Amino acid sequence: MSDARWALIEPVFADWRARRTEPGTAARCTICGRSSTPSCTSTATGIPWEYLPHDFPPYKTVYEYYAKWEADGTTRQVHDLLRDKTRQLHGRSVQPTAAVVDAQSVKTSTNVSETSQGIDAGKKIKGRKRHVITDTLGLVLAVLVTAANVHDTTGGKLLLDDLAAAHPSVTKVWADGGYQNSIFNHGARLGIDVEVVQRARTKGFEPLPKRWVIERTFGWLMQHRRLARDYEALPERSRAMIHWAMANKMARELTRESTPTWRIETDIPLTSA
Repeated sequence: MSDARWALIEPVFADWRARRTEPGTAARCTICGRSSTPSCTSTATGIPWEYLPHDFPPYKTVYEYYAKWEADGTTRQVHDLLRDKTRQLHGRSVQPTAAVVDAQSVKTSTNVSETSQGIDAGKKIKGRKRHVITDTLGLVLAVLVTAANVHDTTGGKLLLDDLAAAHPSVTKVWADGGYQNSIFNHGARLGIDVEVVQRARTKGFEPLPKRWVIERTFGWLMQHRRLARDYEALPERSRAMIHWAMANKMARELTRESTPTWRIETDIPLTSA
């Protein structure tokens, strides 16, 4: 993580350390923060926790902080901070007024218990389903991870509850035809107008108005190897991985940093053997 990217989120971890500076915990807090924030690296490269680079603390310590930050809301706080800054960068208000909802089914790894996964009959995928609501820029407003056999409408209702509580300014949500009428009624009770974007009747691929935004978000997530398949034993940790992936994307956009490359520039000309 570069100095510029760390400067964006450092205040969140400074506050977190300050809340934990009590007798018996100060020594443990000295290693947390930047040195224990590998989630962007782990998410992008798909590297297992055991194989973290040697300059990180022990992987069990890193995972402990990763789990604690997910449980106490620090991960979401980092994500929301970067989202607000990104919206301001694009000249938008911090609080959105419109959103898009959709779901994505992904396969799980062998370490995920059977009780935490299911079969999406429509997509023919055994695994988990990511229910996501984004703003019109494609930035995540709410996310829920369930078994793949949970219907989109069921997850969508829970997302709308979360959306209404965290972003009461949202009054319009676009969805696809896979959602049942009950989600429209549920949205109406929350003061949210849920509208279906109809699929075009022309042959071939054609981006749907409003709907392409969240499809692009799923594309951003799938660029992270850790999210191409769900490797997390707990759905809550899987949701945290999504937050870190989006934090990685937004931090790069805010600092105008490109993805690093393994190629080494050299002035020595390449010659054939």
